[in-house]
Amino acid sequence: MRYLRLLVIGLLVVSLFNLASCSVFMAAHGEEDIDLSSITTGQDRSIVLLRLGQPFRTVLDETGRSDTYTAVRGNAPSVGRAIGHVALNLATLGLWEIAGTFIESSAGDGFTLIIKYGVDDKLKSVSTAPGRSGLDSLM
Repeated sequence: MRYLRLLVIGLLVVSLFNLASCSVFMAAHGEEDIDLSSITTGQDRSIVLLRLGQPFRTVLDETGRSDTYTAVRGNAPSVGRAIGHVALNLATLGLWEIAGTFIESSAGDGFTLIIKYGVDDKLKSVSTAPGRSGLDSLM
């Protein structure tokens, strides 16, 4: 009986170390969605860069320039998801971490955002493409 009690206490202590585990961290620190509502046709490129940051790739040609961004939709930080992972980690003595980490790592939909500017660096068009695999052809 004494060994069983020590085993349970030991498992509880080990499960407490999982509280700061991958799935909990990933749920609490996801990526915010890109806010495209402030991007309008005719805007200067410097304003777009202030709002979206540096692009993944910039291509300059005779018609202007195009900036390529990579982003993820649907993976915003969530305290609720993090608390759910903590509860499931405790209930399963840390076994949930295997599934939880996989679920959090595949959360959200990746996409490519392409913004085209004219020779005057004014925004001409914004287009999106699903997935990040489209970037492989650009490299």
